[in-house]
Amino acid sequence: MFKNYIKIAWRSLKKSPFFTFLNTFGLAVGMAGALIMSLYIYDELSFDTMFADADRIYRINADIKFGGEANESAEVSAPMAEALKNDFGQVEMTTRFRNIGSVLIKKNNTKTNVKELSAAYVDSTLFKMFGIELLYGDEATALTKPNTLILTKTAAEKHFKIEEAVGQVVVLENSNAYTVTGIIDDLPQNSFLRDRGVFMAMSGYADAQENGWVSHNYFTFVKLIENADMSAFQELLQSMVGKYIIPYAQRIYPGITEEQFVASGNYLRYTTIPLTDIHLYSDRYTELSPNSSIQNVYILSSIGIFLILLASVNFMNLSTAHSLKRAKEVGVRKTLGSRRLDLVRQFLIESSMISFFSLVLALLITVIVLPFFNELSGKAIAIPFTNPVFWLLLMLMTIILGLFSGSYPAFFMSKFMPVKVLKGTGSVKVGGGRIRNALVIFQFAISVFLIMSTLVVFQQLDFIQNKDIGYAKDQVLIIEDIYAAGNHVESFKKEVMQLGQVENASVSGYLPTPSYRNGSTFFKDGSSDQEDAISMQKWKVDHEYLSTLNLELIAGRDFNRDFSGDSTAMLLNESAIKILGLKPEEAIGTRIQDLDQEDEKLFTVIGVIKNFHFESLRSDINALSLSLGKSNGYMAVKLNSGNFSNTIADIEKIWDKIAPGQPFNYRFMEDSFNTTYKAEQRLSRVFIVFTILSLLIACLGLFGLATFNAEKRTKEIGVRKVMGANVFQITYRLTVDFLKLVGIAIIFSLPLGWYAMTKWLEDFAYRIEIGVEVLIIAALLAIIISIITVSYQSIKAAIVNPVKSLRTE
Repeated sequence: MFKNYIKIAWRSLKKSPFFTFLNTFGLAVGMAGALIMSLYIYDELSFDTMFADADRIYRINADIKFGGEANESAEVSAPMAEALKNDFGQVEMTTRFRNIGSVLIKKNNTKTNVKELSAAYVDSTLFKMFGIELLYGDEATALTKPNTLILTKTAAEKHFKIEEAVGQVVVLENSNAYTVTGIIDDLPQNSFLRDRGVFMAMSGYADAQENGWVSHNYFTFVKLIENADMSAFQELLQSMVGKYIIPYAQRIYPGITEEQFVASGNYLRYTTIPLTDIHLYSDRYTELSPNSSIQNVYILSSIGIFLILLASVNFMNLSTAHSLKRAKEVGVRKTLGSRRLDLVRQFLIESSMISFFSLVLALLITVIVLPFFNELSGKAIAIPFTNPVFWLLLMLMTIILGLFSGSYPAFFMSKFMPVKVLKGTGSVKVGGGRIRNALVIFQFAISVFLIMSTLVVFQQLDFIQNKDIGYAKDQVLIIEDIYAAGNHVESFKKEVMQLGQVENASVSGYLPTPSYRNGSTFFKDGSSDQEDAISMQKWKVDHEYLSTLNLELIAGRDFNRDFSGDSTAMLLNESAIKILGLKPEEAIGTRIQDLDQEDEKLFTVIGVIKNFHFESLRSDINALSLSLGKSNGYMAVKLNSGNFSNTIADIEKIWDKIAPGQPFNYRFMEDSFNTTYKAEQRLSRVFIVFTILSLLIACLGLFGLATFNAEKRTKEIGVRKVMGANVFQITYRLTVDFLKLVGIAIIFSLPLGWYAMTKWLEDFAYRIEIGVEVLIIAALLAIIISIITVSYQSIKAAIVNPVKSLRTE
């Protein structure tokens, strides 16, 4: 019996190749889009789940407000880990992670360095806590001694044979010798440790041995015992403020109590976040790796669901429209004894067959498209062909999709009365009605929503690109690892500045784009009263910093080599003087004390610079101080217009002469600026891809419906032409009904799109307002696309000879 159903279904599909193609291709596109989106979301949700006992590992966060600045930090102070381990019985293990960015590394007794993009000091417990096994080396002793390190497989292969690496000596930053004590496999891309190649023993890092509780520079993780009471642990965690922080703070503010600290509007709150939540739920001032957002996952999940629903709705619409041609077939089958249940089975088997054909095509589309999608999204997603669970879920989805998509057409067609359809009385209203119209509205509502969302994302990105950020990022070359030139940094800078295409140059570890950051607490006029405290960024720069980056002075003067007193001079930004309660002119001459300095040096404010964005536009501009000092991280080179490649080649020649054997690494500041918004750029590209897919599916359905609508109204068209109607009038009549449905879809979808994108924009401190032009453009695009889709079939039907139309049965 079942075999017979299959044969009949196959025959029926072959008889209607156009209908079969539209349904199969439309469903395949939707399935491919949903599959790619599912793989993407699975990758996002799987971050850090590969680590042993990941459900018991938490990171300690600190929410701080002091000196007029509020800060949400993912780092805490150095002694926190030891205190947690000693004070709380629920803590099984702790570990710390001190990120130091890129390092130059070379094999001992060689001259050529290799740059590793990410290195860190870590406690010896790191690998045990996360269950990371060593390929070579002793796990128990690998990082217990100072000046030892562990390399990833890829990092080690740049210098040694893997099996010979343990025991070898490498030199970091041309000065510090380390012994390799272990090799680990490369870390997964869906972990917070991704792209890291060098792990150095924390026991050799002097700063980590200090007992200061004020500076927050260490990512600290705790592993709790099984069934730990999280609420009790959180209470104990907060008690550390009174036990450790306040006594330490009393050295600076004699007599201060926790109550006074809070009464002044300040706070320090310790919180925890599960390891597996960090990637999607954490967006703090400092993060180990760029994180994503659960909001983006919700958005992309919705798009995936929308795509599969669009494809299913498409199937239903086309099938019900196609039932016009099958009405007599149903009548004959019922006359010959077929029951309604038999017909339902038959039609459901047909829809399931189309669903399986679509699956094969969807997999093919996914294999072809996935590499391009990975490039757009910055992922390395692969189809898990060897995973039986993947195939089980895929088969289950295909069956459900086939049955769901075919259910309405099956029950609809099985209701046909044989007497009426065989007599051709015309009482069967095929392919019309409220349900079909509602499905068309649903399809285009989703498409309009996606069009509008894409436009808003692009407008926000354009706003970011073109906003006055307060400094010059165009034509600025950043030379990295400038410290590799040793004592010859100034000589290198002078020679570079003599090049004709170079306008200016500045050496500093601090740039407005992603670079080093260093916060500190200062006091006005040498006071130690917390009301006179100001927390701000402390950047060491040179005399050419402002002129190279075109930073604007709004009061006072810049640093000057002719003023010997400028060694204790300071520039503040507008945010800093606002906290001090001063106007720009009033700030000049103000004395500021830095208690982080060993000699508690007093600085004199000589100038106020206009606020510029040195963090993402998601954040407000915080307080910033600039003072003269050695900080050889980067050299920013302002270039004149011209042939940049020749200028870069000339700079590289100077570098090779002054720093032989050291890698010459550079980037443009504009590129560095753009990396800050990678997540938004990727989201916009993903939106484009899936907006196009949704429009393709909707247009396929509309095209099919227009085709069947034209066929159904063939005699009507013939009569109208005989009565004198021209091509335009007939085309208008065939098109206007669809446009009404698209209009209703626009009315429903635009408010929803406006609400959703307004919520998305709330993540940005500086953002666009969604204007009426966005709504108009989204609506017009939907209307134009639908007119183009429907017009072809409408015009084709309108130009047919009326005699031929009137002969149609």
